[in-house]
Amino acid sequence: MSEPSTETFDLRVMTYNIHKGFSAGNTRFVLHSMRKAMVQTEADLIFLQEIQGEHAYRERFIDDWPDIPQLQFLAGGIWPHQAYGKNAIYDAGHHGNAILSKHPIVSWENINVSGNRLASRSVLHGVIEHPKAQGPVHVVCVHFGLSAVEQRRQLGVLCERIRSHVPNDAPLIIAGDFNDWTGQAGRQVHDDFGLSDVFVTLTRRPAKTYPVWLPLLPVDRIFYRGARPTACRCLSGNPWRRLSDHAALYASFALDTGVSAAERPVEGAKTVRARQRRRVR
Repeated sequence: MSEPSTETFDLRVMTYNIHKGFSAGNTRFVLHSMRKAMVQTEADLIFLQEIQGEHAYRERFIDDWPDIPQLQFLAGGIWPHQAYGKNAIYDAGHHGNAILSKHPIVSWENINVSGNRLASRSVLHGVIEHPKAQGPVHVVCVHFGLSAVEQRRQLGVLCERIRSHVPNDAPLIIAGDFNDWTGQAGRQVHDDFGLSDVFVTLTRRPAKTYPVWLPLLPVDRIFYRGARPTACRCLSGNPWRRLSDHAALYASFALDTGVSAAERPVEGAKTVRARQRRRVR
């Protein structure tokens, strides 16, 4: 006799290096268009890299610069829960990584792994409380450096964080700009922690995201475990190709609720008829 199936819920995620709100080459400030495109994905969780926390000079001289920080502007009323890791700090301001969530972030910590104070490299770890999940969902937003030596050190920090702070049976999603076109990060997190690249799972190859106008390099990734991937898309067409220098990545997952289908309450006839009337209206 087969065991009863378990109820699942959908979790939609997106990762995006927003280039501080500017188009490729810093020719146009496109943060408003970025937000519109992000909202249309209907993502539950968004992992952002190179988000501007503050920039005194640009705030004065760019006409449509928001009156509030980029994090709050992008989140709006859609993603009420946010975490921001300030990494690169300079006289005019700072920028870093962020997580936007429709569900509560019950705890988070930013580990700055930058090689210098002007670089924006970090491991931003958050714990999400989803009302349908049987336990916490762990999420990590990363931005790694360009050199192999730097990446090995930063990957070591990420692995130690997983080892020490993420239970083996907890759902885990790691996404961001790995700057890793060799695939070393993917091999290591797969061998050490059983994480998979969602695009490799569903399309048999990593997504190429950089540069957005002619994507050649798979620098951005979404890794997962404890979830079943149901869809993935590389967002490199319009309007995305007119926005950042990176393409965005989108994926959806099915996660267990911990409730078997046999335990689901049976709807009465009145409930079914009421739902049908609402649909007709």
